[in-house]
Amino acid sequence: MSKTKLYILVLAHLLFWVLNYVYITTGNLTWMGFDNDSGSLAIVYNYGMFFNAFLCYIQVFWLVPAFFIKHKKVKFWTYSLLFLVGITFVESYLDTRVAIHYNLLDSAVSLPLVIFSVFVQNAFFHVLYSVFGFLYRFLFEYRKSERAKQELLKETHQTELKYLKAQLNPHFLFNGINSVYHLIGNNNALAKDTLLQFSGLLRYQLYESSEALIDLEKELDYVSQYIRLESIRKGDDISVTYTIDFENTSLKIAPLLLTPFIENAFKHISHHDEAKKNTIVITIEEAQQKVQLSVQNSTDQTLQQQSFGGVGLQNVHRRLALLYPEKHDLKITDEKDFYNVDLIIDLS
Repeated sequence: MSKTKLYILVLAHLLFWVLNYVYITTGNLTWMGFDNDSGSLAIVYNYGMFFNAFLCYIQVFWLVPAFFIKHKKVKFWTYSLLFLVGITFVESYLDTRVAIHYNLLDSAVSLPLVIFSVFVQNAFFHVLYSVFGFLYRFLFEYRKSERAKQELLKETHQTELKYLKAQLNPHFLFNGINSVYHLIGNNNALAKDTLLQFSGLLRYQLYESSEALIDLEKELDYVSQYIRLESIRKGDDISVTYTIDFENTSLKIAPLLLTPFIENAFKHISHHDEAKKNTIVITIEEAQQKVQLSVQNSTDQTLQQQSFGGVGLQNVHRRLALLYPEKHDLKITDEKDFYNVDLIIDLS
């Protein structure tokens, strides 16, 4: 708690007791025969307010944190009851003495009965203030516990996100090196160009995407470069069509969320003899602060028997759940000849 909040809290408590005292001692009030005209009410309320405050704050500063919160319930109830009974007895004795001094007792009523009546009425207020102190500290501890849980959950999520993001670089690096490897010897010029573009994409992953959120425009530019790189690598064996369109340049998005779905399409595209049957259609649109990704790739009977996904998709599934809970919609369908991914992320 900051010093400013602490000062405000202390001032609020002091103000409560001061206003309470002023209201009781200046109004036209009576209690058990004590009144302000004779001055007796102010006397009994002076020590009465002290006892009430004591019972309240002993719960706040000692009994609840030292015993109740630490599950020492027997000690808590024992000490609470001892303080309650002891202080109620002392105040009742003092009230009786003041009543005798001001001749407020009815001679027809026995003194033990008077003391018992005063004890019961004092006990009611003492229980009230003790319960208030208990609830005040208990709710404070509950809120503190909830904040600690939220911080722990946030820290756990951040650690998990860092781990998941760290997995992307080796995964991407492995795929890129593998692509260049297959080009070497077959088309060295293309291998060099691919390696150059690959180094640019890797630089983006290592340095530019280190923030939790990045400009949507930068991310989509990275996606566009990735698609061009994969298209060059695949050459004339496939047909790639992609459209990227966005209207809000100020939006930000968690980096490297869209690429795994596109990477998966290139990885699992069909291998028909006719290139025009091996198709990938990618559409990315942003409107009204929502990004919609649609990826469709052709498949063949052999690929349908394989398991789509892997580290990349498992990773991005988990990242979406952590980063955009209740703010994303992912649908993946495996049809006879096509594999479809539809993803909507609300960036508002």
